[in-house]
Amino acid sequence: MKLKFLMVMLVSALMVIVAGCGGPKPDVSIFVMGQNGFPSDAGEKLEASLKTKIGETPTVKLNTSPIFSMEKMIVELAAGGNGIFILADDQFKTLSNQAGFVSLDETINPSDYPDGVIEIAEEGKPAEKHLYGIPLSGNKWMKEQGFEGKGLIAFIPVNAPKMEEAKQVLKVIAQK
Repeated sequence: MKLKFLMVMLVSALMVIVAGCGGPKPDVSIFVMGQNGFPSDAGEKLEASLKTKIGETPTVKLNTSPIFSMEKMIVELAAGGNGIFILADDQFKTLSNQAGFVSLDETINPSDYPDGVIEIAEEGKPAEKHLYGIPLSGNKWMKEQGFEGKGLIAFIPVNAPKMEEAKQVLKVIAQK
């Protein structure tokens, strides 16, 4: 099962790399897909707000999926081009079995987000509890734009291209 999953991820990543895309790449690309998708106009509104809060650097781009697609999520994760993911909590819990999240303990106070503290066992290591995800229910950034954020969790994958910039942006997203 894991081998099949890995093969799908590798083939999907290769397809994304071959397809490529033009223009300058943002420092932090954020992929958003809820349980029922996420409208592009909502993504544009959140992106504009985030750019205002962050300033000129790091640059950010928010990409959304209007419908939920497990295949799209896997391709986005495998491609390694996104610094931050905002997914439904069910997908976050499922992905936690893969141990592919970055610990946020040094960036954001874990006691501020106890629901994002989970125990993950990495291969060959004992399980450890860390803050890996920021639950967005009632999140200030989302509320300011008229969204609830219920059932969504933001996290940084281990293959994020610019880790420090992703942590900087997620810290802004997590502000209370």
